[in-house]
Amino acid sequence: MHELSIVANLFDLLEEQAEKVGAKKITLVKIKVGVLSGVVPELLQTAFDIYKKDTLASEAELIIEKVPLRMVCRQCHQETIRDDIILSCAHCGSTQLEKKEGTELILEKVELEIDE
Repeated sequence: MHELSIVANLFDLLEEQAEKVGAKKITLVKIKVGVLSGVVPELLQTAFDIYKKDTLASEAELIIEKVPLRMVCRQCHQETIRDDIILSCAHCGSTQLEKKEGTELILEKVELEIDE
C-alpha cells in the first residue's frame, strides 16, 4: 500500500508548512487524485485517518477530488473524458490519444488554524 508512504510524505510537508506560519492546527487538506495516478482514493483516506492521530492534523478533514481521465484524440481531434482506464476515443475508437488530465496527484489546499 504505497498510499501510506504518500501520506507520510504529505504529513512531512504539512507539518513543515504549519511550523513556518506558527499554526497550532491543520483543519483541512484537499487533494486532487487522477484516475491514472496509481493512487486508490479509499486507501489514501484510510492512510490519512491512521496517520493523523496525535499530529497537528488530528481533527483535519481530508477532501479527495477524483479527476477523470481527459484525453484528446490525435485522429478525430475530439475530447474524451472517462472515469475508468479505457484508453480509446469515445468518438472514433482510436487509441492514438494525448492525455491532458487524470494522472495527477496534487495537494490543492491546506487550511491552518493560527493563534493571533
